[in-house]
Amino acid sequence: MLDKINTTKKNFDEDIKNVVDLSSLEDFRIKYLSRKGIVTQIIDSLKDVPKEDKPIIGRAINELKKYTFSIYEELKSKLENEKKSSENFIDLTLPGRVKEIGSKHIITQTLDEIKNIFKGLGFSVYEGPELESDYNNFEALNFPDDHPARDMQDTFFITEKFLLRTHTSPVQIRLMQSKKPPLRAIMPGKVFRNEAVSAKSFCLFHQVEGLYVDTDVTFAELKGTLVAFVKQFFGQDVQYRFRPSFFPFTEPSAEMDIWWEPKGKEGRWMEILGCGMVDPNVLSNVGIDPEKFVGYAFGMGIERTAMRKYGIDDIRILFDNDKRFLTQF
Repeated sequence: MLDKINTTKKNFDEDIKNVVDLSSLEDFRIKYLSRKGIVTQIIDSLKDVPKEDKPIIGRAINELKKYTFSIYEELKSKLENEKKSSENFIDLTLPGRVKEIGSKHIITQTLDEIKNIFKGLGFSVYEGPELESDYNNFEALNFPDDHPARDMQDTFFITEKFLLRTHTSPVQIRLMQSKKPPLRAIMPGKVFRNEAVSAKSFCLFHQVEGLYVDTDVTFAELKGTLVAFVKQFFGQDVQYRFRPSFFPFTEPSAEMDIWWEPKGKEGRWMEILGCGMVDPNVLSNVGIDPEKFVGYAFGMGIERTAMRKYGIDDIRILFDNDKRFLTQF
């Protein structure tokens, strides 16, 4: 039995030299110190040793047990410390991590471009509250309570008299109430409509509306302003047209289309904005004499303008905040 103990100790010392990491240490532990390991088997065999030999054999087994377990724990501690040191090691010669710089959202980029173009055409920028009165949002803009045009805009009413604005036209009312002509300004901002969400419509979107009021304003000036805008925004070779339309707050009214040819699809005319001469009733509602002053107004959706410029076919992706999409712009 003593020979077996000595041989086990010798083999233990030889095998432990091959242990280089925690994985091989675990294999080593299973071989010698596990429940069915060689050292454990020797310890269990003490019960079969004759009574007169047990003191000597027992002392030898106990020394083997202490020796093997102490060597194992010492090596385990060493390898664990080496692993931690390796994990915490910092190679100062490596290049630093490049910080990814964010960019403006495509809607913000489009809005900024539109604002810069109109600023270059002599327009100022005004903004107003998103929570509006029924009077500013509808009535002052020539929408009486029973006017059928109200049905064109499904509205989020907060109370009977207050709502989330359905367009940025209320800012025109606020501007004309607070300042005297001449007025030349654009009004960007969020608007809200109680519409079903689909590839072409969303319950929240952005608009830019424009207003010019003075003593001698013509429809020809309106057309010239909008043509200058689309050529700067879509390119000098853009094809455009004006069509008669109807809006309660302008008369006469028109819609402007551009020729759009998405990749892989047949080209077609696409409406990009509505416009017209400010209705005299609107001027009267804000205390401006319609016999002395005239004006024009226009409005466009930012999302649809961006979609047409960049060939995007689903408005919902503009609100998904998908980094894979946004980093393209």
